[in-house]
Amino acid sequence: MSIVSRSPADRVIVVGAGVAGLATALRLAPRPVTLVTAAPLGTGTATGWAQGGIAAAIGTDDAPTLHAADTEAAGAGLTEPDIALAVADAAPGLIDWLVAAGIGFDRDADGNLALGLEAAHSRRRIVRGRGDSTGATVLEGLVAAVRATPSIEVLVAEAKALMQDANGAVCGLVCESDGAAFRLPARAVVLATGGVGGLYAATTNPRGAVGSGLLLAARAGATLRDLEFVQFHPTAIDAGADPMPLATEALRGEGARLVDGEGERVMAGIGGGDLAPRDVVARAIFQAQAGGREVFLDTRGELGQSMARRFPTVAGLCAGLGIDPAVQPIPVRPAAHYHMGGVLVDAEGRTDVPGLWACGEVASTGLHGANRLASNSLLEALAFSGPIAASIEAAPPASLIGEATMPERHRSDGGRALPEVRTLMERRVGVVRDEAGLRAAIIRLRALAETGSDAALTGLMIAVCALSRQESRGGHWRGDFSGQAARYHTLTTLSECLRAAERIAESQTPAESLTDA
Repeated sequence: MSIVSRSPADRVIVVGAGVAGLATALRLAPRPVTLVTAAPLGTGTATGWAQGGIAAAIGTDDAPTLHAADTEAAGAGLTEPDIALAVADAAPGLIDWLVAAGIGFDRDADGNLALGLEAAHSRRRIVRGRGDSTGATVLEGLVAAVRATPSIEVLVAEAKALMQDANGAVCGLVCESDGAAFRLPARAVVLATGGVGGLYAATTNPRGAVGSGLLLAARAGATLRDLEFVQFHPTAIDAGADPMPLATEALRGEGARLVDGEGERVMAGIGGGDLAPRDVVARAIFQAQAGGREVFLDTRGELGQSMARRFPTVAGLCAGLGIDPAVQPIPVRPAAHYHMGGVLVDAEGRTDVPGLWACGEVASTGLHGANRLASNSLLEALAFSGPIAASIEAAPPASLIGEATMPERHRSDGGRALPEVRTLMERRVGVVRDEAGLRAAIIRLRALAETGSDAALTGLMIAVCALSRQESRGGHWRGDFSGQAARYHTLTTLSECLRAAERIAESQTPAESLTDA
């Protein structure tokens, strides 16, 4: 069936074809879904690069309450307890759903699901596929399921703007393909566009992960939450590649250790050691490297010798970089990996703009707080896909679809400023931040945004929120504010960020707090 023949009153548009978009499209069946993806199905998504796994409390010594407690502990005070428990409760059933869809996870000698251990988890609860290829395993299975579902059609195009009716409700999407823009009316739009790692010079994300969905929602007037919280994975392989290959955290769960060039333990004396939360490990490596020390992930010996069998993805990456992990330590450094902030949504994935939902990394659900627990990202996307589908089914269709007009086209610099934006974000809005660096970033990012750089505009919003939060918590660490303030969320909109940036650029006034009540 062609796109134009589908009734706008029935169709749902899902933007993004990672685990969040694919799972949501499948949950919506048999309702007609147009899945809009910037790259051919199965490519260009961070899901396929996810090495770790999916956390689920299915071991005999485990329980969802323990999983939720670990999630809250990692979230540094900003995780919503009810969301953490709901997601943890759903996890075992979601694994069953994936298995029923034909996705083959690793199993032990008795045929039970093999469970791995990762940092900040109190139990072995990481379900994996092909060792360290869980993301690719899940992606392949969901892609096959989507292709076999008649109600889902795939459109390779770039999402340019959200259509809104006279009341501001989202009622479709403006897309562009081969230089031509066109409208797709729909009863609802789900953003599943991933994160912002591509805004940083050092990242484990695809280069296209520059917050496009975040900006789509922001331009439509959606509330954004906690944009300052960016997670830096501590063990990106530092061998000159861009994006940087990842050495999964599961390696440390199986005995790998972080050492410097002299063989000294980098995490010695730090609570949790090599299995401390990601933000703690990332800062320890950052500080060691700032002091002139090289840092390596030491897998030499039995772990390195079994790498090709147990962690084939990392083994292949190392081989391609000329590293033998059985006899050589792997050079590592922190790199932008995951965005805990995003578009504010409720427990059913609804934004505060009628007709608009968000799923996965682009959304701020309350699960991750200030620091995501390892292997909770694929889980979050799966857990919210069902409630989103049910919420859309229960919602009335968008009104006045026929009267909606083409949104004003935004001026674009064609990505020319992206290299400068990546350098700015890396240096000024990175692992450790301070007021002087953030102010400098805001002034320059604002100037670049005014030339039409979407990347600069998204980076500007993150930097403004980072300057506003005058404390150190989770993935947001201020070198000039070592303590923590009372618990609060940063709530903002695009217009509020632009006003704050204007004040900073023109009057150099102190940062103003963007907080909830």
